[in-house]
Amino acid sequence: MAFDLTQPLVIGISSRALFNLEKENSIFEQKGLEAYSAYQLAHEQDVLSPGAGFPLVRALLQLNDLAQTGKRRHVVEVIIMSRNSADTSLRIFHSIKHHHLDITRAALTGGAPVVPYLRPFHTDLFLSASSQDVQEAVNHGTAAARLLLGTPSCLSAQEPSQIRIAFDGDAVLFGSESERIYKQEGIDAFMSYEQSHANIPLSMGPFANFLMTLSHIQSLFPDQSMSPIRIALVTSRNAPAHERAIRTLRSWKVRVDEAFFLGGAPKTEVLSAFGAQIFFDDQALHALPASGVVPSAVVPYPEGSDPSIPLGTTPSEGDQ
Repeated sequence: MAFDLTQPLVIGISSRALFNLEKENSIFEQKGLEAYSAYQLAHEQDVLSPGAGFPLVRALLQLNDLAQTGKRRHVVEVIIMSRNSADTSLRIFHSIKHHHLDITRAALTGGAPVVPYLRPFHTDLFLSASSQDVQEAVNHGTAAARLLLGTPSCLSAQEPSQIRIAFDGDAVLFGSESERIYKQEGIDAFMSYEQSHANIPLSMGPFANFLMTLSHIQSLFPDQSMSPIRIALVTSRNAPAHERAIRTLRSWKVRVDEAFFLGGAPKTEVLSAFGAQIFFDDQALHALPASGVVPSAVVPYPEGSDPSIPLGTTPSEGDQ
């Protein structure tokens, strides 16, 4: 029977996001493709160490063993989406096997863009270290984020007891219209607008559908105390702007287990205490500090939709 990729949560991840390939990437950038290929072939049996996306992938794959309805149920599918060629990919698959990751599918494009293959694989989330690939994915309507390749303390061999995912609100879970008001008109205009629209749900942001899919998976475990997934909203909103965010999530019929309305206070210590396997934010000024304690990823705006730039205007050369 054919495998149906429309059923599970499909995560596409680049090899450099899953494993630590920074040395190899430096060889490619400094010496070119031929030197990179030769290095990979010469080190084909050398196991790669975990990269920034490894904790999330390992934790999500465990859901396939936990979610059972009388028989094993395939809940998550992880697919390697890589510009590697088939010839240079054996080291990646050798490392996958060594780390006991249930990953069997891959799109290896031999240097060509990977984005055209996201939809054929029904990809729900794409994670990569490549700004170009992530931007193209976002422009084509796929939830995507650029993983920051720090070395957070959670990159250990310890098996996670629970999947913990943290999201920023505006321009990640929610649309960017309110953030546009904040960036262009200031905090007072933002607060006034949110209070007057408290009962009007925010539009869906790029990661809204991903959150809803996670919420559906949570519903497979009706005992919340036993749920293998825990979700946190970590936002710079604070009262009174918190109400609209809460009512929006309620209107979507999704549950977040923890919510932090920080009002501009730093997010790093909260994320460390939460113990996220990944944190998604649209602003590098939040994601970069966080990447020192938890794997973090930046969600770019689709081209032409940066909320700091008024609609209908063209960025100046210095802004591009």
